[in-house]
Amino acid sequence: MKKFNKQDQRSLAIWAADCAERVLPFFEKEYPKDDRPRKAIEACRTWVRTGVFKMADIRKAALAAHAAARQAKENNAACFAAHAAGQAMATAHVPQHAFGAAYYALKVVAAANSANAEVKIAKELNWQSRRLPKNLRQGWQDWQSRHLPKHLRSAIR
Repeated sequence: MKKFNKQDQRSLAIWAADCAERVLPFFEKEYPKDDRPRKAIEACRTWVRTGVFKMADIRKAALAAHAAARQAKENNAACFAAHAAGQAMATAHVPQHAFGAAYYALKVVAAANSANAEVKIAKELNWQSRRLPKNLRQGWQDWQSRHLPKHLRSAIR
């Protein structure tokens, strides 16, 4: 497993929060009164900005977003969006969780656009790859090679 320095970890957290926030409307449309995923993304951004690391707070925010996902299991797009937020927050603890946030965002796109999923996923992958700092892209590509189907990886430009 690649070791990331603190700056890389913060960059990954910003990227993960961006990926999660991009799909958050799929959750908030269905569950407008449930702010747990949004609060997880906000907590992630606060950690990046301040550097204050309190494991209890990080764990609480991440697990709350994942609990929201479990409660939204009847709606795949909403469920995956909440998981993306939880993974983004967990990046404060383990940098590689950022890749989980991006992956759940891809799952949102696929669930929300099943008729045209492959094209939409390719576009989202391209957006994600362009948003990630260049020095961190190899880690994302390595992660994709282990977790994404080959035909989706080849769609990235």
